[in-house]
Amino acid sequence: MPDIRAGDRERERTATDLGQALAQGYLPMAEYEDRLGRAFAANSTGELDTLVADLPVARLRHHDPRRRTAQLRAARLSARIHLVAYLAGSLLMLGIWLAVGLGGGAWYFWPVWPILGWGIGVVGHVIPVMAHVRS
Repeated sequence: MPDIRAGDRERERTATDLGQALAQGYLPMAEYEDRLGRAFAANSTGELDTLVADLPVARLRHHDPRRRTAQLRAARLSARIHLVAYLAGSLLMLGIWLAVGLGGGAWYFWPVWPILGWGIGVVGHVIPVMAHVRS
Protein backbone atom coordinates (compact mmCIF):
# COMPACT_ATOMS: atom_id res chain seq x y z
CA MET A 1 0.00 0.00 0.00
CA PRO A 2 1.51 3.39 -0.96
CA ASP A 3 2.20 6.02 1.67
CA ILE A 4 -0.42 8.62 2.42
CA ARG A 5 0.33 12.05 1.02
CA ALA A 6 1.63 14.44 3.69
CA GLY A 7 -0.03 17.78 4.30
CA ASP A 8 1.12 20.94 6.01
CA ARG A 9 -0.24 19.77 9.36
CA GLU A 10 1.86 16.59 9.29
CA ARG A 11 4.96 18.50 8.20
CA GLU A 12 4.49 21.07 10.98
CA ARG A 13 3.98 18.32 13.57
CA THR A 14 7.20 16.63 12.46
CA ALA A 15 9.02 19.98 12.53
CA THR A 16 7.76 20.56 16.08
CA ASP A 17 8.97 17.11 17.14
CA LEU A 18 12.37 17.81 15.60
CA GLY A 19 12.53 21.18 17.37
CA GLN A 20 11.77 19.50 20.70
CA ALA A 21 14.47 16.91 19.99
CA LEU A 22 16.94 19.73 19.37
CA ALA A 23 15.88 21.63 22.50
CA GLN A 24 16.07 18.52 24.68
CA GLY A 25 19.50 17.50 23.39
CA TYR A 26 18.60 14.54 21.19
CA LEU A 27 19.82 16.16 17.96
CA PRO A 28 22.81 18.34 17.13
CA MET A 29 22.10 21.54 15.18
CA ALA A 30 23.43 20.27 11.84
CA GLU A 31 21.33 17.13 11.94
CA TYR A 32 18.28 19.12 13.04
CA GLU A 33 18.64 21.50 10.09
CA ASP A 34 19.05 18.57 7.67
CA ARG A 35 16.02 16.73 9.01
CA LEU A 36 13.94 19.91 9.11
CA GLY A 37 14.70 20.61 5.45
CA ARG A 38 13.73 17.06 4.54
CA ALA A 39 10.53 17.35 6.61
CA PHE A 40 9.31 20.34 4.63
CA ALA A 41 10.29 18.65 1.35
CA ALA A 42 8.56 15.36 2.24
CA ASN A 43 5.67 14.21 0.06
CA SER A 44 4.40 11.30 2.16
CA THR A 45 3.77 10.51 5.80
CA GLY A 46 6.20 7.60 5.49
CA GLU A 47 9.02 10.03 4.71
CA LEU A 48 8.05 12.09 7.76
CA ASP A 49 7.90 9.00 9.96
CA THR A 50 11.46 8.01 9.03
CA LEU A 51 12.72 11.44 10.12
CA VAL A 52 11.59 10.86 13.72
CA ALA A 53 11.79 7.04 13.85
CA ASP A 54 14.94 7.06 16.01
CA LEU A 55 13.66 9.72 18.41
CA PRO A 56 11.61 9.20 21.61
CA VAL A 57 8.65 11.19 20.22
CA ALA A 58 6.30 10.37 23.12
CA ARG A 59 8.89 11.57 25.63
CA LEU A 60 9.56 14.70 23.58
CA ARG A 61 5.88 15.57 23.49
CA HIS A 62 5.46 14.79 27.19
CA HIS A 63 8.26 17.19 28.15
CA ASP A 64 7.13 19.94 25.79
CA PRO A 65 7.06 23.21 27.81
CA ARG A 66 3.93 24.30 25.93
CA ARG A 67 2.13 21.25 27.31
CA ARG A 68 2.96 22.22 30.89
CA THR A 69 1.88 25.80 30.25
CA ALA A 70 -1.45 24.61 28.85
CA GLN A 71 -1.99 22.32 31.85
CA LEU A 72 -1.28 25.13 34.30
CA ARG A 73 -3.61 27.48 32.44
CA ALA A 74 -6.39 24.86 32.54
CA ALA A 75 -5.81 24.25 36.26
CA ARG A 76 -5.98 27.98 37.04
CA LEU A 77 -9.18 28.34 35.01
CA SER A 78 -10.71 25.37 36.80
CA ALA A 79 -9.85 26.85 40.21
CA ARG A 80 -11.33 30.23 39.20
CA ILE A 81 -14.55 28.61 38.02
CA HIS A 82 -14.79 26.66 41.27
CA LEU A 83 -14.23 29.83 43.31
CA VAL A 84 -16.82 31.83 41.35
CA ALA A 85 -19.38 29.03 41.70
CA TYR A 86 -18.66 28.91 45.43
CA LEU A 87 -19.17 32.66 45.84
CA ALA A 88 -22.36 32.62 43.77
CA GLY A 89 -23.74 29.66 45.75
CA SER A 90 -22.83 31.32 49.03
CA LEU A 91 -24.60 34.53 48.03
CA LEU A 92 -27.65 32.53 46.99
CA MET A 93 -27.75 30.72 50.34
CA LEU A 94 -27.34 34.00 52.21
CA GLY A 95 -30.18 35.48 50.18
CA ILE A 96 -32.43 32.52 51.00
CA TRP A 97 -31.50 32.75 54.67
CA LEU A 98 -32.31 36.47 54.69
CA ALA A 99 -35.63 35.96 52.89
CA VAL A 100 -36.67 33.20 55.31
CA GLY A 101 -35.56 35.30 58.29
CA LEU A 102 -37.51 38.36 57.15
CA GLY A 103 -40.55 36.34 56.11
CA GLY A 104 -40.86 33.90 58.97
CA GLY A 105 -38.65 35.23 61.71
CA ALA A 106 -36.40 32.15 61.78
CA TRP A 107 -32.92 33.60 62.17
CA TYR A 108 -30.86 30.45 62.69
CA PHE A 109 -27.78 30.94 60.50
CA TRP A 110 -27.91 27.61 58.68
CA PRO A 111 -25.83 28.75 55.62
CA VAL A 112 -22.67 28.50 57.72
CA TRP A 113 -22.65 24.69 57.29
CA PRO A 114 -22.85 24.39 53.49
CA ILE A 115 -20.64 27.48 53.06
CA LEU A 116 -18.03 26.00 55.40
CA GLY A 117 -18.14 22.54 53.81
CA TRP A 118 -17.97 23.84 50.27
CA GLY A 119 -15.27 26.32 51.30
CA ILE A 120 -13.08 23.45 52.48
CA GLY A 121 -13.47 21.89 49.03
CA VAL A 122 -12.56 25.13 47.31
CA VAL A 123 -9.48 25.61 49.49
CA GLY A 124 -8.49 21.99 48.80
CA HIS A 125 -8.71 22.75 45.09
CA VAL A 126 -7.11 26.19 44.97
CA ILE A 127 -4.07 25.58 47.21
CA PRO A 128 -2.53 22.78 45.10
CA VAL A 129 -3.16 24.76 41.90
CA MET A 130 -1.48 27.84 43.32
CA ALA A 131 1.42 25.74 44.64
CA HIS A 132 2.05 24.36 41.12
CA VAL A 133 1.74 27.81 39.55
CA ARG A 134 4.48 29.18 41.79
CA SER A 135 6.83 26.20 41.35
